[in-house]
Amino acid sequence: MESQFEDHEEYTEYADDYRQRRQMRRQRQQRIRNQQRRRRLIYLGAAGVLLILLLSVLIWAIQSRDGKNSSQAQKNQAAEQKNQKQPAKQREEAEEESAAESRTPVYQFTTTPDTAVIDLAEVISTHAILINESTDTIIAAKGMDERIFPASMTKVLTVLVAAEQLEQEQLDDTFVITLDITDYAYTNECSIVGFANGEEVTVRDLFYGTILPSGGDAAAALAVYTAGSQEAFAALMNAKLEELGIADSAHFTNCVGLYDENHYCTVYDMAIIMKAALQNELCREILSAHTYTTSPTAQHPQGITISNWFLRRIEDKDTRGIVQCAKTGYIAQSQNCAVSYGTFADQTPYICVTTGSTSSWRCIYDHVEIYTRYISAQ
Repeated sequence: MESQFEDHEEYTEYADDYRQRRQMRRQRQQRIRNQQRRRRLIYLGAAGVLLILLLSVLIWAIQSRDGKNSSQAQKNQAAEQKNQKQPAKQREEAEEESAAESRTPVYQFTTTPDTAVIDLAEVISTHAILINESTDTIIAAKGMDERIFPASMTKVLTVLVAAEQLEQEQLDDTFVITLDITDYAYTNECSIVGFANGEEVTVRDLFYGTILPSGGDAAAALAVYTAGSQEAFAALMNAKLEELGIADSAHFTNCVGLYDENHYCTVYDMAIIMKAALQNELCREILSAHTYTTSPTAQHPQGITISNWFLRRIEDKDTRGIVQCAKTGYIAQSQNCAVSYGTFADQTPYICVTTGSTSSWRCIYDHVEIYTRYISAQ
């Protein structure tokens, strides 16, 4: 009996101890759950505060914007009411003045009482103009406001538009000549640099190739590189004509100067374009180059040497000054034409534009005659 009691007593002690441990474990679990609930409440509270702050900022921003819009609307309404109170004639005058300001040309050449009519028998060109570029005065002219087809003088605007669209570092980029470009130059009987299909040339070479040999292949490639297509580039050219204030009398449809009844300008307009190009450092550099050799390529390991034949042919003629920049052109509808720039007398700069001459040499002599006769007469 004693042994049974002792076993029972041990069992009772063990049971009590087990209950105590279980109770302690339950209490510990309860404390953990309580702690977890408190943390969740803290997180929810913080999230709620943050949400309230964000909503407050959003509401403030919307109210602020609405307030500004309301204020601007009130100003616009007040201005409109004020404008409505003005006499109709006064409003019309203000509108006309605003429109006139928007049409003000970037450059404008003016006649003077001394402006001469070019009527020399020695000048074969049918249209001509001579500008004192330092004063923007017209020294002499004939048919300066009549529509002409500019032929490859167009390329002065081509390089100007491209130069204004591109960055200096892009001159060292390369462009792969495509079959479309070589075919375009061939089928339209353009002058060419001589780039081959698949030839990888620099953008700098395209600029020089457009002006010196009047390369149709270079001009088309430059247009595609600059704007993505020749059509998109033509749109940029007309936007530039608009900017220069001559869009009423000038409109270009291509970058090369091919004949098109909608591709036209006046000799006055071409003088404006040349003046604008001369303000661009890159264009001035290219228009004044006598010769240039393109970068070596797989197709042309020695490069291609190209020349501005107008500058090379006129440099030994007595113009009583120095002709520094030039671009020629020819199509059947305009015959031989050219735009040139030089300094004469006391280093005064002049621009001369002619069209309708009978040969490339005769065109050069027309420029010599105009420079010598009309500058010396001043």
